[in-house]
Amino acid sequence: MDLNSASTVVLRVLTQATSQDTAVLKPAEEQLKQWETQPGFYSVLLNIFTNHSLDVNVRWLAVLYFKNGIDRYWRWVAPHALSEEEKTRLRAGLITNFNEPVNQIATQISVLIAKVARLDCPRQWPELIPTLVESVKVQDDLQQHRALLTFYHVTKTLASKRLAADRKLFYDLTSSIYSFACSLWNHHTDTFLQQICAGDEAAAANSLERTLLSLKVLRKLTVHGFVEPHWNPEVMGFLHAVFERLKQFLECSRSIRAESICRDHLEKTIILFTKVLLDFLDQHPFSFTALIQRSLEFSVSYVFTEAGEGIVFEQFIVQCMNLIKMIVKNYAYKPSKNIEASSPETLEAHKIKTAFFTYPTLMEICRRLVTHYFLLTKEELTMWEEDPESFTVEETGGDSWKYSLRPCTEVLFIDIFHEYNQTLTPVLLEMVHSLQGSTNIEDTNAILIKDAVYNAVGLAAYELFDSVDFDQWFKNQLLAELQVSHDRYKPIRRRVIWLIGQWISVKFKSDLRPVLYEAIRNLLQDRDLVVNDFEFRTDQFLPYLESMFTLLFQLLQEVTQCDTKMHVLHVLSCVIERVNVQIRPYVGCLVQYLPLLWKQSEEHNMLRCAILTTLIHLVQGLGADSKNLYPFLLPVIQLSTDVSQPPHVYLLEDGLQLWLVTLENSPCLTPELLRIFQNMSPLLGKSLTN
Repeated sequence: MDLNSASTVVLRVLTQATSQDTAVLKPAEEQLKQWETQPGFYSVLLNIFTNHSLDVNVRWLAVLYFKNGIDRYWRWVAPHALSEEEKTRLRAGLITNFNEPVNQIATQISVLIAKVARLDCPRQWPELIPTLVESVKVQDDLQQHRALLTFYHVTKTLASKRLAADRKLFYDLTSSIYSFACSLWNHHTDTFLQQICAGDEAAAANSLERTLLSLKVLRKLTVHGFVEPHWNPEVMGFLHAVFERLKQFLECSRSIRAESICRDHLEKTIILFTKVLLDFLDQHPFSFTALIQRSLEFSVSYVFTEAGEGIVFEQFIVQCMNLIKMIVKNYAYKPSKNIEASSPETLEAHKIKTAFFTYPTLMEICRRLVTHYFLLTKEELTMWEEDPESFTVEETGGDSWKYSLRPCTEVLFIDIFHEYNQTLTPVLLEMVHSLQGSTNIEDTNAILIKDAVYNAVGLAAYELFDSVDFDQWFKNQLLAELQVSHDRYKPIRRRVIWLIGQWISVKFKSDLRPVLYEAIRNLLQDRDLVVNDFEFRTDQFLPYLESMFTLLFQLLQEVTQCDTKMHVLHVLSCVIERVNVQIRPYVGCLVQYLPLLWKQSEEHNMLRCAILTTLIHLVQGLGADSKNLYPFLLPVIQLSTDVSQPPHVYLLEDGLQLWLVTLENSPCLTPELLRIFQNMSPLLGKSLTN
């Protein structure tokens, strides 16, 4: 493809490919697809997306086609691979200058340079890193930023390679540029701090962005660029400097307006500092030993004392708690039962941990977790009042413990309590004893404290097995609290029923269960229950079966969120499974409702999976009477096991199980049942190809 004659043609077709008119768009896309394997096509694309006078949308599309071409045709073994001559020209053209004015296109160019680097650097592209190092030194703000952005993406990509030879190359690269990367980061960090102190927020924002990028580079080099990083003074010096810089940045946050762009970048940088520590601990636990003391002191100070008041924010607290958790749980720091079999590094780390987690420190962490971080917030209480379903789904489903504050605090509490249960059990029991008796319904704070303490006792149920007489506590205290009907006592009623759910499989006498079922029924009648999965003895539960099943069915009809319906269906399925044929008199209403729910859940395959599970247990409970369900049941099986239908990806396993139990409980083989066997041949073909 001749560059001069082709550029105009390719530019015109790219312009057509940005059209909203499909009559123009489709032929243009077909033409571009045909050109993908033409020699010279990617050189033309390079000329187009580096020409800043052209339309942004056209340049964006040119970058995307170039990036996709790297994936398909850059490797020499690929069909229609690019020639070495063209690749040499392209590599040179990509790093001729770093002056892309559009942020989104600059990011895409950085990513595609990194893709080429993954395949060619350093053997076929030895000049890439030296060019980037020189480019980040220039005074021009735009060029410096774009070069630093590319430097980060290249470093990130090279750090992700895992073959031994590639690891060796990255170690060599790191050793050659680590000093420069440290000085670059220090320079941009110092510049930012000086500008923020001078009140020049606009200049500080630019410097902070460079600080963030240079720190991202250092993170990859530090974590992945050394075999034994603790022997490198520069690495350990950088990691110790992280704590000082964190303190400086946290103090800076006091003087930056909450709505400022600079504030957003500042918080991202603070979080990145913590990610450096977390990643280093994860990859190099023994090298981290020298940082254990300082990490614990720093995290506990900001999260569990007044030092952090007014400057810490939620994601920072989560990161600090994750750091504490990873140190507490790290297997590298736990000696063997036979001390002599433990390595000196393990014993040293364990010694540091033991010296830090003294009784006063553990007591303060425990009390602060329970009486501060476990408390329901005003926002949560408002959400509960205005939208109880969303509140329940969010609290029980929520985000991963790594990223959300409440689950993170609970996981940290469980891990610390497990590790130091002999020390912390008396602390928690003392908190429980201080809350005996009824709580003043006018004292909202006292109610929230009790809710938090009960939460802690539920989370630590297995650790407290020998220390709590739960049966007596249930009879003398908890049962009475379930019967307090005032609306302000709702958090306690909800927490108590959850607490019983935590303990019922740990320590709970079977003869107390009828009393519990009575309490649950009352709560269901008042719609005051977060439905839990209770273990139960069928003979004890049967007197409550009709009322419980009816109330659960009514709840299933009333709730609107998919997650809540799935949860209620799960409980109903468990009840049906346990009582088996004794469910028959009570399932009429559910049988009539499930077809409607199936239709409503057309866009929610996970809810349909829950319906299939419920149907499996219904068919088993109804036995031969399940033939009355065939008008609904058989089309459901047909759809779920039809591999030509997209939903089969989600429904197939449960659909096959439902098909099996339907056949097992069918009094005879009907023509309708036989018709489903049309799905069998494609199913067998699918299993053979897999």
